[in-house]
This record gives sequence, C-alpha cells and structure tokens, in this order.
Amino acid sequence: METPHASHPACCAPPGGRTAAQPAAVPSADHQGSLDGMVHVPGGEFLMGTDDTEGFPADGEGPVRTVHVSAFHIDTYAVSNERFAEFVDATGHVTEAELIGWSYVFAGFLPAALRRGAPRPARTPWWCGVTGARWDHPEGPGSTLEGREYHPVVHISWNDAAAYCAWAGKRLPTEAEWEYAARGGLEQKRYPWGDELDPDGEYRCNIWRGSFPTKNSAADGYRATAPVDAFAPNGFGLHNTSGNVWEWCADWWAVDHPTGTASDPKGPATGQEKVIRGGSHLCHQSYCNRYRVAARTANTPDGASGHTGFRCARDADTTG
Repeated sequence: METPHASHPACCAPPGGRTAAQPAAVPSADHQGSLDGMVHVPGGEFLMGTDDTEGFPADGEGPVRTVHVSAFHIDTYAVSNERFAEFVDATGHVTEAELIGWSYVFAGFLPAALRRGAPRPARTPWWCGVTGARWDHPEGPGSTLEGREYHPVVHISWNDAAAYCAWAGKRLPTEAEWEYAARGGLEQKRYPWGDELDPDGEYRCNIWRGSFPTKNSAADGYRATAPVDAFAPNGFGLHNTSGNVWEWCADWWAVDHPTGTASDPKGPATGQEKVIRGGSHLCHQSYCNRYRVAARTANTPDGASGHTGFRCARDADTTG
C-alpha cells in the first residue's frame, strides 16, 4: 500500500498510487441528462489563486492571475449516493474501489474489529486500507447508505467520476471553472462567503472542529459527511464548495501557471495526478486548511477514499 501524495498533508490529499485493472466500460451514453439541478454561471474574468499568508505556495495556489471563463452550467450539489446509484443501476458500472477490492477509510469511523490489523500508511496512520470499502459500503463490510442517500457519494476515483459525467451527458469542471463557480461572484475572498470562517459564530461549512486527528466536536453538526444541500449556498447557488468532500476537476496537476490573462485554461496536456478542490470534513486549520476557496491538491486518477466525490459541469450552449 502506497503512502499518500508526498507533497501534501494526507488529511487533504487522499491516499493514492494504487494499481488496478481499468474500470468497467460504461456504455456510450445516449442518456443526455437535463439541466435540472444545475445553475448557469455567467462568463467573465476573475482573479484566480491566492497569495494568502494562510496558503501553501508549494501547492501552486499563486500567483494571483487573471482568468477568463466562458459561461457554463455546474451542479448545485455534489453528486449524491442516490444519483450515483441510478447510474450504477443503468450501466452496471463497477468502481475502481470495487475492482481493487479495498479503499481508504478514516480510522475513527471504523469499528475496532476493522481497525485492528488494517494496513495504515506510516505517515498518516489515521487512514486504514479497508477490504470491501466502496461507494455503497463507505466504512466497509456491514456499513450501508441508510440515512445517507442525500450525502455525497465517496470512494470515487477520477475515472469513476468521468464515467458518470459521460453517462449524464456532462463533464467534470475545469479547475478554473470550479474556482470561479466556488467563489460565487466574490473577488479574492478566503471562503465562498467572505474572509471569516464562522461569521458571527455561524457555521458555513462541514470541516473538522477540534484537534485533528483525535477529537472532532462536530460543532457544525456533522462528524463525517453532511447532506449535499447542507449550509447556505454561495452567490451562484452552489452548496458545499468548502468542506464536506473533495471534488475532482478535469485538469492534470501542475504548480506553474501561465503568465498573463488566460482564457478557459484546461491545465497541462498530460500528467500523473488530477486536481481536486474544496477540502473535506477532515480538513482542519492546524494541519490541512485546504477548505479555502483557492486551495488545491491532487491524487492519481485511480485514487479513492472516504472523503472524495465530485460534481458535474456542462457547456452553456448544450441543450437539455
């Protein structure tokens, strides 16, 4: 079992580097999904990235640069367990976690019987490699989705997410589209709602509250994932673009960005890892602090874990 992405704290970067067969082929979909559940994001220029002192320069969060994004549609919510189940029922898709036979689960969510003897990365012993952990058994054997139908689907690789998008007649958002939409029309704010994490004591996102990784007070209402519509939406109507689950983007990972104004950038042509954005319920300021809207990290396209999901995008000129 490989250790997590070496250059990022692994509460943030899901453990990756696994070797597996390719995911099961998904039929060429004529299922052209409607625009239901999506919002139209108008095109425009924005300042992407950050030079925030709370940031991680080695992650390529900066420099701040001007980016033009064309109008597009994006899901209001991350894809839920219910929606992913519809995809599996329609296509017979088998996720990479199922093909590989295991996935990473946060140790604190496991019963003692599964924690004992579970392989753990040396640098991040709060992750357990659990045989049988998969999207519909998030904590492995004996766990179910009961009561979590409207929580974001997890244990989803980039390849799984791309397959779902193709079936739905959509695609993954580019990293620029994701950040533009996540900001909700605000310029250079730390979070989708402003610069203060809990304005007037109001919780706006699902993150780790307490001392990571030993104590989570769940003061924001959630110890693990929250429903996809939890908390108030941002200015474009998107929920949970900070915290809850990491979200896959279309782009290959890079830390050097073109100078000058970029128009609809799509990242490098090739790479080893794909970008994920937004942070998760396991992020905490003392260790991760990647629930800031400009924060970013990456994982291998076959990587999956209990805190990574996705939302879909679609070109604005596509009719439903």
